[in-house]
Amino acid sequence: MSDSAQDVKPNILITGTPGAGKSYLCERLASQLKFEWLDCSKIAKENNFVEEYDEEYDCPILDEEKLMDHLEPIMAKGGNIVEYHGCDFFPERWFQAVFVVTCPNTTLYDRLKDRNYNEKKLSSNIQCEIFGTILEEARDSYKSDIVFELKGETKADAHTSLKTVKNWYGMWKRK
Repeated sequence: MSDSAQDVKPNILITGTPGAGKSYLCERLASQLKFEWLDCSKIAKENNFVEEYDEEYDCPILDEEKLMDHLEPIMAKGGNIVEYHGCDFFPERWFQAVFVVTCPNTTLYDRLKDRNYNEKKLSSNIQCEIFGTILEEARDSYKSDIVFELKGETKADAHTSLKTVKNWYGMWKRK
């Protein structure tokens, strides 16, 4: 099979506050659309792309440059679903669509509590969701016509979000 324009797949970014439902969505999209799922937190851990450890928030601090250098050749091929809880440092040229998963605070609080987030980290993430920080970051970093909001509260929301992304991909292929 030749590498014609028809064979090229877009790169999709799935972002949102931790606990909003990104992984659930990415896992299904990757298998159903035959895309490569790139979980940036996992990639950073596996390759030690960490600048330091934040004791206060009990989390590693990402070395964005190392992650970008690692991802560049992978992104050039297309067909990737990139998952991360931030988005403003990724090059705009990498993505044909950016989907921001949002979730009501009460649901998010319970999910993060289940992950044993400390109080500081938990309240910081809840505030981030309250203020729509990730959605605003996406809208500031990418063209408005490629940024979409998805709901991540329930399984029904996840199913709808899955259909939304698959419909977007169907439209993209017809361009």
